Amino acid sequence: MRPRRRKQAGPALNRLWSTFFIVLACAVVPLVLVFGVEFIQRGNLHETWAWLIQNPKLFTMNALLDLFVFLLIYALLGNLLPSVALSILLLCSMSFISYFKVKLIGEPFFPWDIFLNKESMNVLPLVTNQSALLRIGTMLGAVFVLLLMSFLLPRLRLRIKTRVAVGLVAVFAVYSFGVNAPWASRFMDRMGANEIVWNQSENYGNNGMALAFTMNVKNAIVPKPAGYDEPTMANLAQMLMMNQSGLQTASAKADPFNGKQPNVIFIMSEAFWDPTLLPNVTFSEDPAPTVHRLQQESTSGYLLSPQFGGGTSNVEYEVLTGQSMSFLPAGSVPYQQYISQPLPSLAGYFEEQGYKSMAIHSYEGWFWNRENVYKEMGFESFMSKDQFSNPQYKGDFISDDEVANSIIQQVDSTDKPMFIYTVTMQNHGPYDDQRYGSNPIQVEGNLTPEAKDTLETYTQGVQDADASLQKLIDHFDETGEPTVIVFYGDHLPMLGYDYDVYTQAGFIQTGKSQDWTLEELKKMHSVPFVTWSNVDLPQEQLPVLSNSFLGAYMLSHMGMQLPETLAYNVELSQKMPGMLRNLVVDANQNLYPAVPDSLKEDVDKYRQLQYDGLFGKQYLAKYIGSPYLQQNVLPNYNQEFVEKAPVDEDIDGSLNASGEENPN
Repeated sequence: MRPRRRKQAGPALNRLWSTFFIVLACAVVPLVLVFGVEFIQRGNLHETWAWLIQNPKLFTMNALLDLFVFLLIYALLGNLLPSVALSILLLCSMSFISYFKVKLIGEPFFPWDIFLNKESMNVLPLVTNQSALLRIGTMLGAVFVLLLMSFLLPRLRLRIKTRVAVGLVAVFAVYSFGVNAPWASRFMDRMGANEIVWNQSENYGNNGMALAFTMNVKNAIVPKPAGYDEPTMANLAQMLMMNQSGLQTASAKADPFNGKQPNVIFIMSEAFWDPTLLPNVTFSEDPAPTVHRLQQESTSGYLLSPQFGGGTSNVEYEVLTGQSMSFLPAGSVPYQQYISQPLPSLAGYFEEQGYKSMAIHSYEGWFWNRENVYKEMGFESFMSKDQFSNPQYKGDFISDDEVANSIIQQVDSTDKPMFIYTVTMQNHGPYDDQRYGSNPIQVEGNLTPEAKDTLETYTQGVQDADASLQKLIDHFDETGEPTVIVFYGDHLPMLGYDYDVYTQAGFIQTGKSQDWTLEELKKMHSVPFVTWSNVDLPQEQLPVLSNSFLGAYMLSHMGMQLPETLAYNVELSQKMPGMLRNLVVDANQNLYPAVPDSLKEDVDKYRQLQYDGLFGKQYLAKYIGSPYLQQNVLPNYNQEFVEKAPVDEDIDGSLNASGEENPN
């Protein structure tokens, strides 16, 4: 009987050891994951260790979240070592993405970045340097070793009933923390979690990546503003109609266009900014003579962009709709997430006025979902990269000069007045590729050779953008066809990791955006805009204006009838010309980190108007019979290009992955 007992004791002992190793893995793996993720995220061992020591509760909270992710993967795979490997691959990859996003554009990895399908591939060329490859290689090496060990060591499987139970618990926990269930919210509060929605870099730095990422999941759903209901919107509609009538009466003026409808051309030049603003740098010649001349001769100023270094579509969204990114989750992309039905925009407004509205972008039509969004915004047509016939390239992208030629060709071949919204591509980053071979404009200053090369490449793109603007001015000046041009950048360029060129040149004092003063924050989001017209228009200088107010401002500036919601934008901009999520500029140019009490009521109305049109029940359109608020998709959208055969067959259409804006 003794041999039989020893034989029975063997499996029992093995199960005991298996249970011990599984429990040990569940205790150790989350701790190692938190350390690894935070080390990657912070890029510094000292900062990582300091955060762990100073925030034991937050460290534990992050470990608990990583544990639930690990348990969910373990329940699905049922094998310990492959589950550890996949957990490392998943969480460390997210941390790498967040690290490089912060380095490039100052924003971490958000839950909704997962839905940036092909767009996300455009960050790859920016992270293929030796240091990045070494980090990524180390992670992949660890994953490979674990997978190899899984073939040599016992599999440590879970029983099917245990797997189901563990999986359900993990799903429940992850879901509860993600949607901020009451019990989960109370638990996170006790663990010291403090969400900083308005500054996501600080949010991730203080709370840790796993916790900050989880807290952001609920932010993918935009909450209904307090007080939003039909009676409130009915009262607001009545107020808007009264205010619009008063505004139009007060601003009534002689028609500067003598009854003719001018072409209205908006040109959003990729990453256009004025590098001569860098204080400790000189240039061998003026890189932007046209813009500098227009700043003296015509209406001009600075736009307060919601973006830095990328996210062009969010700037488009603000300009075209008059709505603000400040009311949406940090890092969200309305073109990808929210716009799936007709939305009032400048395109629909000009169509209703008898214009032909066209969008022109010298890159792929699918990028940022533009081909679908422009349709919902009421554009008649969209000319993307595929519709350029044998275009000239500068570097990897269609040149700004080629875009100017397309604008001229479209206006000259159309009998109707045109509203054209143009997005260029030539001067897209990164700028360390020496894309032009040599740069005529030389930069002098206390810069490293790498920073000097980056700045000179960027400056050459600025010069080409400026020259393309002058080309348009010369053409319409010669033809005399009434035309208004609005030219501006979408955001400041990303000039090296950690705002390298900006700090070396003394434009800002630190490469850590969470440490910027309000004045530095304003500078890093202020892009120049200039206007030109061959008709005499009033000249004004605007020290700051949010992108969301630009469309309304220009309609008013040209003496055009404003829809009710855009009339409110004009009214609000006179009290608060600038608004970002973490910066407000009032009429006296005072800076605030949040909306001051004196402006909260006005901003709340602005928020309700936006929510009603984008997410709500469109009560406003019910009470205001404005065609602007009741826009529909045009039945002939893009028909002129859809019916044409593909062109540009001699040009290699496969651009490298440096693509368009970095995802954020």
